[in-house]
Amino acid sequence: MSHSSLSKASISEKDHIDGQSVHPLHQEDVSKDKKVVEVNSAALTVATKHGLDPWSRNSLVLYFACFVSFLCSCANGYDGSLMTAINIMPFYQNKFNAGTTGSTTGIIFSIYTIGGLTSPWIAGPLTDRYGRRAGMFVGAIVVCIGSAVIASSDTKGQFIAGRFILGFGVSILTCAAPSYIIEVSPPQWRGRMAAFYNCGWFGGSIPAAGITLGTQKIQSDLSWRLPLIFQCVPCAFVILCVWFLPESPRWLLANQRDEEARAFLTRFHGNGNPDHPVVELEWQEFKENIAIDGADKCWYDYSELYKNKNSRWRALMVLLMGVFGQFSGNGLGYFNTEIYNAVGYDNYMQFVLNLCNSITSCAGALAGVALSDRMSRRKVLVWGTLACSVLLAINGGLSAKWAKMPDDHKTISVGQGAVAAYFFFNIIYSFAYTPLQALYPVECLQTTARAKGMAMYGVVVSLFGFINQFAGPIALKNIQYNYVFIFVGWDIIESLLWYLLAVETVGRSLEELEDVFNSPFPPKAKPKHVVALQNDGHVEIIHHA
Repeated sequence: MSHSSLSKASISEKDHIDGQSVHPLHQEDVSKDKKVVEVNSAALTVATKHGLDPWSRNSLVLYFACFVSFLCSCANGYDGSLMTAINIMPFYQNKFNAGTTGSTTGIIFSIYTIGGLTSPWIAGPLTDRYGRRAGMFVGAIVVCIGSAVIASSDTKGQFIAGRFILGFGVSILTCAAPSYIIEVSPPQWRGRMAAFYNCGWFGGSIPAAGITLGTQKIQSDLSWRLPLIFQCVPCAFVILCVWFLPESPRWLLANQRDEEARAFLTRFHGNGNPDHPVVELEWQEFKENIAIDGADKCWYDYSELYKNKNSRWRALMVLLMGVFGQFSGNGLGYFNTEIYNAVGYDNYMQFVLNLCNSITSCAGALAGVALSDRMSRRKVLVWGTLACSVLLAINGGLSAKWAKMPDDHKTISVGQGAVAAYFFFNIIYSFAYTPLQALYPVECLQTTARAKGMAMYGVVVSLFGFINQFAGPIALKNIQYNYVFIFVGWDIIESLLWYLLAVETVGRSLEELEDVFNSPFPPKAKPKHVVALQNDGHVEIIHHA
């Protein structure tokens, strides 16, 4: 059961008596000095009229919470650039004789995702039972252990075991951290704060590319050991700081800690005013939509992901993002150096390009973050994925032309064009997908299903990450540049599926999305709320669609 079965009501003072809400106003009861408008989200309309001070002490605490969550994502991004770079380091190859492509490299790379496939079954119940902060804390500890194991490796078996532990820990982080950040964010900041979380990929990949660029000149095993040691730095910071953060108010309410949840909303969403209109509306929505006896209270119960049409549509969005976010050609990023080598760049330039690619991709992702509170999810996924297909086709075509040229008559501009197309692919992919990979799934999931839904998302991400990382080296060795064309066709299919199935979530509070997913066909749902804007800034809800 939910906390309350009360109908949604006006948030003006006269519609709340001793905390009890009454029925919404009828339109004919609205006085002439109020402006009646139709809006997508009553909560966001109220939040806009009663904005937060972005430089207040409480806002700074929220920024710090966002930063700690961001660090959880850094661990994952660090691994991507790290393994791309150390895979071509001479001392690493001498130690493990792994090769730069083929099945052995595929195993070393992909065992990370096997760890990621294993831990979600623990991560979801852990995050539901002990809180979002506990999930981040445990995941960070596991990553630090994995970093110690892999950095001290003297055998291939130990190195592989370390990568398994790293993947295990990162998957716990990617279950807990995005759930946490979206649940603590004020409604008007939700998109940017949750989208910024996944930019932690670049917060890890750029330092990793820079560190390996510097250490690749060291004439010893420290050339690859030092970058592996630094992999635990973001997680060490998480371990030290996470318990100083406030817990998610939605988790608190779901676990019957109502006073703490209300105190959070008052402090961080209501400028310290317990009667603030945003606090009143959010509290009402929380009470109506968050169950205290939901499936999150039972570690083995995943029924919230499939028990009715609403749940199944939500789960479908999570699955689509899990698959498409990993299998749109971005998996080639682990093997950037092989692509650069194929079009004629020497070893040093491969390191430089690896760093430059991380920086330009980050710029694309940050542009997506800046627009995430206003940008249509559907449109950016449809057109962004289609653009990715076009750029991969250009990259594949120019790579094919380069490969067919005689070694002594290669036109450097052709190779440069192939690399440029790949750079632009990563920019567009980062703009379209990087902000939404964390934001979209947690938006679509209900509070009582969020941790287990993100655990399911982690399984899908790890599964397709495994395919990328295990099959990628083998495919690059056997069919070389032709591997790119597989993703050209697949991205076109993805664009079509996004057009047909994607549900729009921008411009609504998490609780208001219940109306969207309850509609007959959620991708076409356009429910509206009619509100009256008062001269004093208060907002009265006249009608909930």
